[in-house]
Amino acid sequence: MKKAQIMTAEDLDRIYLRFAHQFLEGYDDVDRLAIIGMQTRGVHIGKRIVEEIRKSFNKDIDFGVLDVTFYRDDYRSKLKMPEVKVTEIPFDLYDRDIVLVDDVLYTGRTVRSAMDALMAYGRPRSIKFCCMIDRGHRELPIAADYMGMYVPTYENEEVRVKVNELDGEDAVYVVEVEVAENG
Repeated sequence: MKKAQIMTAEDLDRIYLRFAHQFLEGYDDVDRLAIIGMQTRGVHIGKRIVEEIRKSFNKDIDFGVLDVTFYRDDYRSKLKMPEVKVTEIPFDLYDRDIVLVDDVLYTGRTVRSAMDALMAYGRPRSIKFCCMIDRGHRELPIAADYMGMYVPTYENEEVRVKVNELDGEDAVYVVEVEVAENG
């Protein structure tokens, strides 16, 4: 398995700061803003952005955690025993401006699932999407409103965002993987 590092911890820290600025500048009333991290790495990325907003702007932003397992269109066929994680949204979604945060945008199916899941919890005023990496290969008409970096990939490559809390390092790698043959 070949891998190439495309972002360091310092690169990621700059992006967290940029996201903090971008999230706040788009809203007249930041009290309506809430950030929801998508399980698993999106949660840690979202928490870092919330902390950067608190540190740099002295603003407390509501934060929630979303698991989309049962909203995925492939959970019955692709995932044998889905690993369900916590969903915790400790605030009312009604009339809130939500920013969904995830690590990698690929086909768009996970983001679609996340929007379905959010609508099951309430009716937000708006939903925007933030990802650290957009790797292309979209299957649905979904785009990131906030993106750390666009990294075009081949089908035999994956982008792996590492977070210290889970992986012991902050970095982003492009990894070459073996593609299973159909037949």
